[in-house]
Amino acid sequence: MSQAPPNQVRPSVIQLAIKEKAALYAAYIPLFADGGVFIPSTREYRLGDDVYVLLSLPDDPQRYPIAGKVAWITPARAAGNRSQGVGVRFPSDEKSRLLKIRIEEILGTHLGSDRPTQTI
Repeated sequence: MSQAPPNQVRPSVIQLAIKEKAALYAAYIPLFADGGVFIPSTREYRLGDDVYVLLSLPDDPQRYPIAGKVAWITPARAAGNRSQGVGVRFPSDEKSRLLKIRIEEILGTHLGSDRPTQTI
């Protein structure tokens, strides 16, 4: 009798539509070399989990698919009134490099702001 292959854990798929520059600023993670984004979520994740994100940016009809990894977790009731969720690191590839450039173009001068964000 042949055995069925073990179930492979498929990465979760998250659709994240960011409608405003302020929300993009709060979610974007410029500290990651390849960029990254904070995703509010009550789902349980572990560091290193694969996450597939369909990201929509303000005033941009395109959706950007990202096969990222969970790089940090903000637990429920975190200090500083931060939202529960995960920081997803973009992979080191050309699509991510172009997406990082696109996000930084949208944010422009906001990147140097001292306003608090959901990220590090």
